[in-house]
Amino acid sequence: MSDPKSKLPSLDELRVQIDAVDEQIVRLLNERAKVVVQVGKVKQTSGTPIYAPDREKMVLDRIRKLNPGPLPSRCLEAVYRELMSGSFALERPLRIGYLGPAGTFSHAASIRKFGASVEYVPLTDIASVFAEVARGHIDHGLVPVENSIGGSIVDTLDAFLQSSARICAEVLINVHHNLLAKEPWEKVKRIYSKPEVFAQCRNWLQAIAKDRDVQPAASTSRAAELAAIEPGAAAIASAIAGQIHGMTVLFENIEDNPENVTRFFVIGRETAKRSGEDKTAIMFTTAHKPGALAEVLDVFRDNGINLTDIEKRPSKKVNWEYYFFIDAVGHQDDPAMQKAVAATREHCLQLTVLGSYPKAFEVL
Repeated sequence: MSDPKSKLPSLDELRVQIDAVDEQIVRLLNERAKVVVQVGKVKQTSGTPIYAPDREKMVLDRIRKLNPGPLPSRCLEAVYRELMSGSFALERPLRIGYLGPAGTFSHAASIRKFGASVEYVPLTDIASVFAEVARGHIDHGLVPVENSIGGSIVDTLDAFLQSSARICAEVLINVHHNLLAKEPWEKVKRIYSKPEVFAQCRNWLQAIAKDRDVQPAASTSRAAELAAIEPGAAAIASAIAGQIHGMTVLFENIEDNPENVTRFFVIGRETAKRSGEDKTAIMFTTAHKPGALAEVLDVFRDNGINLTDIEKRPSKKVNWEYYFFIDAVGHQDDPAMQKAVAATREHCLQLTVLGSYPKAFEVL
């Protein structure tokens, strides 16, 4: 019997095949890019926004449907996110603001959403991200809205009370904590990070680092900055913080809950068009009468609209007056949503539609 291995092509032959396919891929990608340049000219002429969340969702959905394997769809999605990032640069370079400094989890989330070919602008706080979007100094901002462990991000909810910025997309990011250092673990005596991060890594700290000194820092990025210059120090931070400050990941994914997910909003000056699977965010304060909130909720129920989230925040104008934030399934241009919003206004002192956006299904 012949040896089955003898029928296999040689490694050199397979590499020649790969090189030939790569030539085709590069040529086709550049053909696609030429069309993108024309798209950019049309958008500039018509005043159409460069970033279109509904189109982004359509492209990624189509790629998943076209994929016969063996590559997993998540791999192709990552490739196409970078392609879209490069497309933004060809059409008109986008400026994306985030809660800084560089190396924060908001920075990491921004890169995973918009890729490596846009300009990133670190800002001092969440309110500044909203302000810079409203002023037109940046095209879009990425702001955290809730965490699956820690709950709502109140600074983001409060910023909507004062800003004209609108929601145009949502992003779900799996948050992973890493221990970073310039020295080997045996030389680490002190660990810096945010107190909240220490709480999220409590099991690992007790099992592996119980004899190390833990010190709070203002942010994970600041923790990485301190650890990079202090002998015998390490930081719990994002992998990108380690890259920025020249540190090695000694231990990765040390969080207690590997399913820790943060939801971010992409904010801009315009909302997104219909994608077919949308959500609408609404902010309102009810009239001062018994059952006012229940009446509002009944309106959405009666119009067949599902509410996926409801939060409240003090108005900061009148004691015991609250603003409510809801996420409703559907687009603000849907007839049922328009009817529900119009009916809801009758029960509210104030109501603002904060934007409609494609529902995020995948966790990046």
